[in-house]
Amino acid sequence: MLTLPARYGRWVPILTPLALIILFLHLHSRTGNNNPGVILDSSGSSSFSSNSGSSSNSKDIKADLTSTCRSLPGIDDVLVVLKTGITEAQDKVPVHIRTTLRCIPHKLIISDYEEDIAGQRATDVFRNASQSMLQSKDFAIYNRAKTQGRAGLLQQDHTKVANGPAGMMDNPGWKLDKWKFLPMVQEARAYRPDAKWYVFLEADTYPIWTNLLAWLANFDSKKELYIGNQMQIGDNLFAHGGSGFVLSNGAIHSVADHVSQYPEQWEMITSREWAGDCVLGMALATVKISLTWSWPHVTTESVWGQDALGEGFGKRQWCYPPFTFHHMSPTDVDRMWDFDQRWFSNENHTVLHYGDIFTHFIRPTLAHYLDNWDNNAKDQFQKKNDQGIVIPMTVWDCAEHCASDPSCLQYRFTNGICSTSPEAVRGTPARGIESGTMMWRVDAAIAGKEKCAETMWIT
Repeated sequence: MLTLPARYGRWVPILTPLALIILFLHLHSRTGNNNPGVILDSSGSSSFSSNSGSSSNSKDIKADLTSTCRSLPGIDDVLVVLKTGITEAQDKVPVHIRTTLRCIPHKLIISDYEEDIAGQRATDVFRNASQSMLQSKDFAIYNRAKTQGRAGLLQQDHTKVANGPAGMMDNPGWKLDKWKFLPMVQEARAYRPDAKWYVFLEADTYPIWTNLLAWLANFDSKKELYIGNQMQIGDNLFAHGGSGFVLSNGAIHSVADHVSQYPEQWEMITSREWAGDCVLGMALATVKISLTWSWPHVTTESVWGQDALGEGFGKRQWCYPPFTFHHMSPTDVDRMWDFDQRWFSNENHTVLHYGDIFTHFIRPTLAHYLDNWDNNAKDQFQKKNDQGIVIPMTVWDCAEHCASDPSCLQYRFTNGICSTSPEAVRGTPARGIESGTMMWRVDAAIAGKEKCAETMWIT
């Protein structure tokens, strides 16, 4: 949680009325969707318009940035493995092939269906699966696709379901996904057994390669290393798959040898568990390879949900370089890639910190008020009279409440419910929700951050 220094609190009596005037002008002059740079279509999904105009000059600059591959020292020692599946591959993977994977010399796309994806061949990770494994009910979608191709997919295979405590158990593709992790490791080792590092990503994971390579330079690939975002199910600690994780050469050979020696045992364990990344963590633990806890270099959140001004697990994110963001749509990947490329086109930029991303990428998109926008503020507030009776609120009341609380950075209003937050995040489009940011507090918090004298690494 962010607490502003006392020196900023002294300005609240002066700045609060000014902020309320600005909010009033926004609220009372709005018509339709007033989000700068955001277009909502009839379904509620979003696209982002450019703030830099559409001149041929800006297009030429972007083309120049993406026409060549910048130097990535150490990338030749890395095998990048992207895990996907038949129900998402053609929607989510092509953007990576033309952006994040375009300049990666050694890459492997792992799927449950062999096919071409934007010129890259996806490997069927279950091509060597045992008959007993293929007879599991979790493999129904795989067996249909194997015999009928994409024509064998059913409507339910594409249905989006809520992600509950045990994942998306009603989604056929999700249930099959847990089986991919152990054979994926085997495929990666077979594909390039002499790689120093094996980096595993998913189709909605965004990687920042310059940050990763600088981070890995702190480690010895000959050691048995398992690096990722810490998660726990029961007694089992493991790296979250969607956040991305890394295995050293020593680690992948040890765990692959072990699983090859006891295939029936690990097939039984996989059938019992619901998370494949947890099963892989269990296999690594069995060969005495423990997890290197790596948040905030790797994270479960998208770039839009990052609280860069705050802290977690006893760490302040500001001066840490992120390696991945999760839950990134193809549009998100495109936007982040454009920023990534522009940042590193400056030869003085050797790393990209959370603070850099917030200051130069997120902060310019925040606003005092946004319609049809959700910043995910969660602390609900009710206005009551002297008798304790709840008084109906307006979005203006919600904004005023946030402005009067020195710790509040954002507010959210929907269906008469006001919520506030001490965090400052970009958020995502959402019809019927109104959100806003106390911009002067955010700017004061940024100004109060010391320049990163050194980059923070977890080693």
